[in-house]
Amino acid sequence: MVAVLFTVAACDNDLDQFPTIDAEASTLTSFGEVLNAAYYYHESAATPMAIMGDFRADNMKMDEEPYPAFDRYNADLAGGDLVGQFFRPFYSSLYKSILSANNVIENSTNATQVGEAKFLRALSYFKLVQVFGDVTVNLSAAPDVDDKSLLARQRAADVYNDVIIPDFQDAIAALDNSGLGSGRASQIAAQGMLGKVYMHLSNFNSAEPLLADVINGADAAGIALQANFADIFGGKGEMEDGSENDLNPEILFATQLSTSITSAYGFTGFPGWFSGGDTKSLEPLDSDLIAAFDAVASDTLPSGDIRRAHTIDEASSTGQKWGGLDQDWIELRLADVILLYAEALNENGSSAGDVLGLLDPIRTRAGLNPLDPAVLNTPALVGQAIQDERRLELAFEGQRWFDLVRTGTVDAEMGETINANYHLFPIPDSEVLASDGVITQNAGY
Repeated sequence: MVAVLFTVAACDNDLDQFPTIDAEASTLTSFGEVLNAAYYYHESAATPMAIMGDFRADNMKMDEEPYPAFDRYNADLAGGDLVGQFFRPFYSSLYKSILSANNVIENSTNATQVGEAKFLRALSYFKLVQVFGDVTVNLSAAPDVDDKSLLARQRAADVYNDVIIPDFQDAIAALDNSGLGSGRASQIAAQGMLGKVYMHLSNFNSAEPLLADVINGADAAGIALQANFADIFGGKGEMEDGSENDLNPEILFATQLSTSITSAYGFTGFPGWFSGGDTKSLEPLDSDLIAAFDAVASDTLPSGDIRRAHTIDEASSTGQKWGGLDQDWIELRLADVILLYAEALNENGSSAGDVLGLLDPIRTRAGLNPLDPAVLNTPALVGQAIQDERRLELAFEGQRWFDLVRTGTVDAEMGETINANYHLFPIPDSEVLASDGVITQNAGY
């Protein structure tokens, strides 16, 4: 087939969106359904992102070949089964989301719709560059399908500067916070995501004020840490009182998943992978994550970190953080923002006391004592404490591998020297072939 970018664009009568759009794109006057499609396509990226973030790192592992290639840092990861199950759905669904967003951006006269579309386009490209590095850029609702040169991959730095950052900035300007609690993009979510983008670029000066804006504006927006760690997770109706917690007040943005909506991802969902529900990973828990929880077991008595019991099941060697098939995929929550803000402050020279104090609400919720700035009294020690906290707080949320890459700690944390080629993942071969080689493969694959 032609590369995904052009395959979707070339379908004049069917944008391959959910829900189905019967009218031709050129005749549309209402773009609500097109915008919903841009949201919907992120559903197919959720499980691949989870697998890449945790199974590539030292939180989870695979049992059955060729899946243990996630723990081998060589060309094996480009094997057909893995590409078809993870990288191709991730790649194609995000470009479909981008095309839908482009349609809204170019044609809708509703400023809020355009702001949401800018948010989703930025989020799509942010995911793509984290996973693949340099990527094809399409900012048109109707790219020239005959010009394959448009498929050439653009430098990741340019994608950040020319697309991701300005799109999130535009979303901040266009949106308010009325979308919170409804699954829609919001101003505060755009601020948080842009702050996270700057953290991935090690631009701590730009990240700090954006992350501060989220924390300072959380109260007014109705955003707050959940009192109980377990109440962040679980599907609809799975809280102890039977209420919904998919869109609880800690969540700034999540990709909506539901058994009532046809899934575009045709394989085991992320809750099943973490819980050992797939035969390729019956006992997926990595002993290194158990050791990380062991390391804080004496921080408070009698139980140590209460996140442990809500995250891992050592008896079955599985993860148990997520609920059932109605569990949404959390893209950004307040604890993540607080930890990123602490990291930015530390990188920008704030005192250990000021930085570590930000972690107190997260650690108190986990049943842990505050960290002592008299002991953790250097930026290096504080930085390591923050990363250790991120690992335990955000385990199985698709963060770990990308945190290691962005902080330059892959080798130290994985305990081996890993060629930087394998910090990225393989471009689906089908895209390389369909583009007649215009789209190039990542080095090492």
